[in-house]
Amino acid sequence: MIFYSLSTVFFRNLADAGLFVGGKDVFLVGENGQGKTNFLEALYVAAYGSSFRGSADGELARTGEKSYAVRAEIGPGPGDDPGLLRHELHIKYEKSKKTVFLDGKRVEDRRDLISVVPCVVFCHEDMEFVSGSPERRRWFFDQSLSLCDSLYLDDLRNFRRILKSRNAVLRENGPGGPSARILDALDPQLAVYGLKLMERREKTVETFSALFEPLYREVSGIGGITIRYRPSWKPRDMDGVAALLAERRDADCSAGLSLTGPHRDRYVFCRGPEEFAGKASTGQRRLLALLLRAAQARIFSGSTGKNPVLLLDDVLLEMDGEKRRRFLSVMPAYDQAFYTFLPEEPYDHYIQHRAGGPDGRPGGDRQAGTLVYCVKDGVLRGKDETGG
Repeated sequence: MIFYSLSTVFFRNLADAGLFVGGKDVFLVGENGQGKTNFLEALYVAAYGSSFRGSADGELARTGEKSYAVRAEIGPGPGDDPGLLRHELHIKYEKSKKTVFLDGKRVEDRRDLISVVPCVVFCHEDMEFVSGSPERRRWFFDQSLSLCDSLYLDDLRNFRRILKSRNAVLRENGPGGPSARILDALDPQLAVYGLKLMERREKTVETFSALFEPLYREVSGIGGITIRYRPSWKPRDMDGVAALLAERRDADCSAGLSLTGPHRDRYVFCRGPEEFAGKASTGQRRLLALLLRAAQARIFSGSTGKNPVLLLDDVLLEMDGEKRRRFLSVMPAYDQAFYTFLPEEPYDHYIQHRAGGPDGRPGGDRQAGTLVYCVKDGVLRGKDETGG
């Protein structure tokens, strides 16, 4: 599925307008601070109901406003059955409450959006997956698994729910006298879901690493980069985990939280036996993050048989010409891609097909090949409309 149109009201600095975006490749060209990233964010909000920047719902409203709305029309992409129905996604935020609608029906659980128009975003914040906290790396791999496996998302939610209850018991009782019966009931449940997460994470990292190493070698010229999964729990069976939780219970009570478990797992970039990310240059770490997303998109396609929509926010800006060429040569398959560029960047070099234009409309099997919009003060205009 691809985006055919997007309209926003009171969203960030974007003008209140609708725009046709039904091209294979959509290029957004403009200076910094004009609204390019905000437009990608609006697409992501339409797809998943939340921001890829980690912004709270209320922060997405235009300055001075307390509400916003995003509406998107989606439909079959080039690899889809042309007979597939089109759909409308509508996200509305007002009176401090967000509601999500698919074809006019309220969506109660956002997991139901994951497979509608799956998006993979490439942005500067992705550097946190390499240079940030272990929590950010866990978040990335949990997201990757959830895109491909709804059962994993269920297990993750259940684990977090039980973990939250266990931590509440630990905090309330303190080291002097925890409710042993409650913890005795929670610990086996924590172990069941924790072991399920560990099993899926380990398999996924093996797949990720096997895919990632040749990608990084192809683009950077540096080989042997692997991703390793280091679980917090060493035991891999119920009895072993139960014994570990019992052994650590006093320490958990003293801390008022669960000190071990999948919520403390680590993912490490290595070259040979040594960690790589900590010694890598800024450019090497940036490339690690960029190719993590490329691997995520490839794994999604391989697992689901579908291609995602790619949202690429200035990620090519800081690579030299040769690395850009190499990255584009290993780009994952996609049904649609949105790119942001500064005006002085050679975005024309990335245009593969020119068919249709900003004034076109999708009809039947026909989609515009490439659309170019210039972005200024939150307004998007076709390149021919700006005198470019």
